[in-house]
Amino acid sequence: MKQYLECGQIMRAHGINGAMVINHLCDSYEVFAELKTVYLLNGTEYKGYEIKKVSPYKSNALVLLDGITTPEEVTRLRTQFLFAKREDILKNEGDYFIADIIGLPVYDFNTGEKYGTLKDVINQGAQDIYVIAREGKNDSLIPAIYEFVPKISLEEGIFISPIEGMLE
Repeated sequence: MKQYLECGQIMRAHGINGAMVINHLCDSYEVFAELKTVYLLNGTEYKGYEIKKVSPYKSNALVLLDGITTPEEVTRLRTQFLFAKREDILKNEGDYFIADIIGLPVYDFNTGEKYGTLKDVINQGAQDIYVIAREGKNDSLIPAIYEFVPKISLEEGIFISPIEGMLE
């Protein structure tokens, strides 16, 4: 499992003091705001930056990092991803990191038939959408809610209960 997980992407500078608009990739702004340190990937090494201030900004976050003090520095970092250490991200019992479930096999909950593998997770606001890659067929989209995804096991895979026509 990856030690560092993507938690945000630098969108642009804001103001003159090195503040940046971040598209947070956490489940909520609150999860992102709980982080004390974020990391930028520099070649093959992660460099840590203490978060000095985080505040909500439209649907994003406005962030000040220790050591980044000008809009020019932020502009050079534009589109780069911010990472957090896995153990620094708060999650509830039964929650999974997307990075951990991508690539898991997807099975029918009742019959055990294998449908494919989890290719991607799309965040659509109300709930995530699982993209299932199916051999010889088009990808299928499944809402990631208990009604359709009753079981996820990092050891066994993802078990779904599709309704008729959902996988067509």
